[in-house]
Amino acid sequence: MMKWLQDAVFYEIYPQSFYDANGDGIGDLIGIIEKLDYIKELGCNALWINPFYDSPFKDAGYDVRDYKKVAARYGTDEDGVRLFEEAHKRGIKVLIDLVPGHTSEEHEWFKASSKAEKNEYSDRYIWSDFIFNGIEGHPYIGGEAERDGVYMLNFFKCQPALNYGWLKPTEPWQKGIDDPACLATRKAMADVMRFWLEKGCDGFRVDMADSLVKEDDENKSGTCQIYRDILPGLWHDFPHAAFVSEWNNPDQAINGAGFDMDFYLNHPGNGVNSLFRDYITEGEDRSFFRADGHGDITRFLEEYQPRYNKTMMSGYISLITCNHDTPRLTKTLTKREIELAYAFIFTMPGVPFLYYGDEIGMKYLDLPTKEGGYFRTGSRTPMQWNSGKNLGFSEADAADLYLPVDDAPDAPNAADAMKDPDSLYHTVKDLIALRHANKDLQANTYCEVIYAEKEKFPFIYKRGSFIMVLNPSKETMTNIIPAGFAKVYGIGDIEALPVDESDVLKVGPQSFAVFKATTEKAREAAIAWK
Repeated sequence: MMKWLQDAVFYEIYPQSFYDANGDGIGDLIGIIEKLDYIKELGCNALWINPFYDSPFKDAGYDVRDYKKVAARYGTDEDGVRLFEEAHKRGIKVLIDLVPGHTSEEHEWFKASSKAEKNEYSDRYIWSDFIFNGIEGHPYIGGEAERDGVYMLNFFKCQPALNYGWLKPTEPWQKGIDDPACLATRKAMADVMRFWLEKGCDGFRVDMADSLVKEDDENKSGTCQIYRDILPGLWHDFPHAAFVSEWNNPDQAINGAGFDMDFYLNHPGNGVNSLFRDYITEGEDRSFFRADGHGDITRFLEEYQPRYNKTMMSGYISLITCNHDTPRLTKTLTKREIELAYAFIFTMPGVPFLYYGDEIGMKYLDLPTKEGGYFRTGSRTPMQWNSGKNLGFSEADAADLYLPVDDAPDAPNAADAMKDPDSLYHTVKDLIALRHANKDLQANTYCEVIYAEKEKFPFIYKRGSFIMVLNPSKETMTNIIPAGFAKVYGIGDIEALPVDESDVLKVGPQSFAVFKATTEKAREAAIAWK
């Protein structure tokens, strides 16, 4: 675990939608540089930037045409280097997106692999040995190459799967994971990572990280072996580098593959889904943070706690406010509900990620698909900076924007939010500041559940000398904490009323509070309290 991750709070930037510095309607790297002071003032000290590589953009840049070249619409390689340098001047680390499981069908590797004659790239991708032999259990494409065979897809039609091998080959054309051709793929991807680390980035978010080895076992042992081969060499030469996986299985990603962090993703029916977006699977929205949802924190904890206990000594589970693949919380939650959700995210262990625009409550918009976005497109709209033209995103004509800006009269913007002390922006800023100021609220201080009952409130948890009390419901209730704790942060109405050796909490509706031990006796009581 990288030491700097202990106090890291990440800000995710979808580059085409963040800030357009050259007036062409699309965000760019210079635009990110010009907004670094905003990010620093907010309190975020690390970035995750979605892919900025050369691409035909059939999947918003996740179809890479050249890993070692910045896409022209974002700028130049030199702009990338300057972005790293300017971020570092402000104490901000930068992770960039790595797409190791596939490339674009326009990548030079794939063009060479598609040729009939054998060459060094013939086995860089997964091909069957005959045009009428499909790839059972996997999507594939045939009839588009001069080569005799079909090729496997890793996701969309435009994304042929790179060949890291099969854990247990059953066909003559399937390679084992230690086949020379698969080792060459592994080496090529490590070379891409080394290229950008040498230019100054601080690590990678790894897209579809568990998708490398095909027909892997339930423990993903083959895919884990790939990362266990690649990562140590990179850490040897770049000891500061950090890696976060899009895996949603922290035991496999952290303990198995060796990642520093793993995202806890919003998958239908899982623990995170039950907190914020239960509408995806239920006819009735019973999300925990919905005031009228009658939610159940144990649905989250039953999944989260075993994962946390298995990985807390070796890596971090990363909770996110949203990302480019997920509907924004504003789709169903009110401002107060979102404030409580953020209070939870920023006081939990692990390394939190804030999605651009979530700090001002940008809305999820109902939009037609763009660059493979489909339902995700509504979370990828331009950042809203001020009340000016195109809400400050670009000086281009509205028709030339990458995506339309929110045209609602009440569309939030950063400039106004920063002036309003009651805005969501200031809630986020205050929560991040609280986390930075207290080691017990940072990444690796142990988290213990104090009170969590099925379909009951409040939820109480402690971290070091701090006790967090969370009540997203509309009801007022009472609970007890040890005496000697003072409230250091609050949303809504929570009071601690002294009674003998304890304090009775009066927990108002839709409220959250952080209490800190103010005496040694209180700290000892917190340690002993279960």
